[in-house]
Amino acid sequence: MSTSQPPARRPPSKEPQVAAEHKAALAWTHTARFLTTASRLDQLPATELPEIAFVGRSNAGKSTAINTLAQRKRLAFASRTPGRTQHINLFELGPKEAPDALFADLPGYGYAAVERAAKLRWQEVMAEYLAVRRSLSGVVLMVDSRLGLTDLDRQLLEWVGARVSTGEVRLLVLLTKADKLNRRDGQASLAATQTALGEIATEQSDVGVCLFSALARSGVGDAAVVIREWVQQAARVPG
Repeated sequence: MSTSQPPARRPPSKEPQVAAEHKAALAWTHTARFLTTASRLDQLPATELPEIAFVGRSNAGKSTAINTLAQRKRLAFASRTPGRTQHINLFELGPKEAPDALFADLPGYGYAAVERAAKLRWQEVMAEYLAVRRSLSGVVLMVDSRLGLTDLDRQLLEWVGARVSTGEVRLLVLLTKADKLNRRDGQASLAATQTALGEIATEQSDVGVCLFSALARSGVGDAAVVIREWVQQAARVPG
């Protein structure tokens, strides 16, 4: 008589569920469409829609990341001269008749060739936007994975840090151009960034970081899911 036991059942794979979540989130980000542009905060429309701001140093891949998430080639315009685009561009998402969120593409910062006066003006605009913009629900910070958080990135985190710590504003750091790193270096960049973000993370905060490559399309679905969840959570919060 055989005493062998039937093979143990393997737990159901989560891969189909994850793939479905990615597909649904990317279908939503694909609805992104240009709304308006502004050079000052008082030119931005007042809105009750949750607003997700995309920020990052010039050449960190911010415009590429937005276009990849939206699956559009030129939704976010990347200037041929980095640092010269000095406007906040807003994009609507969701049904055209009833949009449910906004993406805000903020100017890149840190490009050396930009005049000091222009740099200072945009530092003031961005600091004020991140500190007081009422509809701001989340910030997506693009950081070149090969460089890690720079002093300017840390300064930006200080501007929004208080709102992140209380959970008022959520934060996701995308370590861009991850395809240019091998696995070990990628994990080291991820770990170093997670350690640095621990300075503003609290029990109330929602802070995340992931490796991202527009070229290899890695991290794209994960980022879309996180951002979509932010919007859904904001919609459930009374106020």
